[in-house]
Amino acid sequence: MRFKRAVLIVVVSLLVVQTAALAHHALQAQFDMKQTITLTGAVTKIDWSNPHVRLYLDVKGESNTVTWELDMGSPNLQMMNGWKIDTYKRGDRVRVFANPARDGSNVAYGRRVTPLQR
Repeated sequence: MRFKRAVLIVVVSLLVVQTAALAHHALQAQFDMKQTITLTGAVTKIDWSNPHVRLYLDVKGESNTVTWELDMGSPNLQMMNGWKIDTYKRGDRVRVFANPARDGSNVAYGRRVTPLQR
């Protein structure tokens, strides 16, 4: 009986660990890490919610304006990189170097943000 109980505990533990590992996906699964794009535009919103900071940027094209959603990593990572909650505000013009989403959507993983002069 003890052996069966021990085996059951091990099996359940392995399933829980596997599920947790799959829940936090690798960046390579969503973003093309071999390709870098440069986006220049105005900040429309910044969301400091866990698990990732999201920066929304309006990028003007030849005929229209496109809103990009940039995954910037965790709030802690941004703070370690020198960001504060008010580093970027609505209307600030920035240049972002990013890795685009694999699905072709207007989503990217932001690598570096550079403020531009107004």
